[in-house]
Amino acid sequence: MAISKDLLDILACPKCKGDLIYKEAESGLICDKCKLMYPVKDDIPVMLIDEAVEIK
Repeated sequence: MAISKDLLDILACPKCKGDLIYKEAESGLICDKCKLMYPVKDDIPVMLIDEAVEIK
């Protein structure tokens, strides 16, 4: 199950408050500005900076 468009519209990066891009294949929400990926576990986004994974 994918994240709903309505939820994605209101979610923002907790670090910079920027937009997030949902990548279903990686099962995460990506902030291009911070280069962080917030995981999605059991269709629930984990929006904690400490849980984010740094991407390149």
